Amino acid sequence: MATPDTARPAAEDTQCPVCKGTGEVSRTVRVGRKRRAVGEQAGLCLNCLGTGQNPD
Repeated sequence: MATPDTARPAAEDTQCPVCKGTGEVSRTVRVGRKRRAVGEQAGLCLNCLGTGQNPD
């Protein structure tokens, strides 16, 4: 039986701090000479590589 010291931490502690556990991050898409924002594009979180778990 595992002791509380060796037990795995709660799910909130293991989530990636960058993507909040979703595995995706959004970046603003800019177009034109004046670089105006037209929307957002979802992409893979490079901190956890899409797993949603804290890499540390």
